[in-house]
Amino acid sequence: MTVSRDQIGQLFMIGFDGTTVSPDLASFITEYKPGGIILFARNLESAAQIVDLTNELQRCSPHAPLLISIDQEGGRVSRLPKEFTIFPPCEVLGYCHSSELAYAAAATTAKELKAVGINMNMSPVLDVNSNPLNPIIGDRAFGSDPRIVSELGLATAGGLQDNGVVACGKHFPGHGDTTSDSHKELPIVTADRARLEHIEFPPFRHAIINGVATLMSAHVVYRALDETRPATLSPAIIGRFLREELYFDGVVLTDDLEMHAIIDHYGIGDAAVQAIQAGCDMPLICKDRNGIVAAYHAVEKAATGGDLSAGRLAQSFARIHRLKERFLRSYRPVTISDAKLVVGCRSHMALLRSIHHTRERIAKTEI
Repeated sequence: MTVSRDQIGQLFMIGFDGTTVSPDLASFITEYKPGGIILFARNLESAAQIVDLTNELQRCSPHAPLLISIDQEGGRVSRLPKEFTIFPPCEVLGYCHSSELAYAAAATTAKELKAVGINMNMSPVLDVNSNPLNPIIGDRAFGSDPRIVSELGLATAGGLQDNGVVACGKHFPGHGDTTSDSHKELPIVTADRARLEHIEFPPFRHAIINGVATLMSAHVVYRALDETRPATLSPAIIGRFLREELYFDGVVLTDDLEMHAIIDHYGIGDAAVQAIQAGCDMPLICKDRNGIVAAYHAVEKAATGGDLSAGRLAQSFARIHRLKERFLRSYRPVTISDAKLVVGCRSHMALLRSIHHTRERIAKTEI
């Protein structure tokens, strides 16, 4: 199998600075042909601006529609401008313990995202908030009970995917029992396999069995599974546990390879190669243009030199192609007029109020 430069590009999801597609960015997308783009608050100003931005991004990729993603969990991890319907953190939905509300919130978010040309949400959070000292998960999780996380995580994935938006469960195999933040350092989980099986793994197993389209790997070392390598770079965790034991054949994205959990220990190019070797499909690089180029060329070199086998690459190409066929085949440009009818509309705001009222009613009954 001969691997083309265009195929290599499809493996990457990248971020950028700015709120418009500059000539430089357009040229970069045309040259490297990434498979996806991730948007942050720094890229987003208003619904009308997002419509223009996503349409222009897609015009830069006529050969294959782009996955255009966002972290829109609700609560403190929300990237959208205020005119959108911004739901509370997952913890509030967990407190309500209503799969119907979780599904409705995700469906509403999906409708607003799709209206402005965003077709993928880095949600649901499937981490169990199992360690009160955890500095990064906290209220981002549905709770500390894996049964509730499993139930509401699946409802969230369903609400997104039933409305045409790719769901991404994170952070496999679970970031809830860490005491450090992988943005800043490499967390290590020392829990034995039995505890992981009982607490951390069930939401991921449940989501996989029930059809979550994609997962995001965690930059966390799990000593019970791999003594030294973080999950993102571990053939034991991604290749054997996730792919062979859990039978997940959807797309696996890495968490951002620019996090200190990775770049303090590995070069970004080497990390991208190791992630794909381990069984991941899409390295995610959220900002640094030089890092994106370095990772691209490292993967290209590994592919042509044999360090990345043709068979391993073919699996990733096929998974990404299937994902795009499922969710992006009917892609068409979005319009500002349609977006204005959906974003922050009356029924969506009524749902938001209903969630808050449910939370308050439950709190009063517990006094």
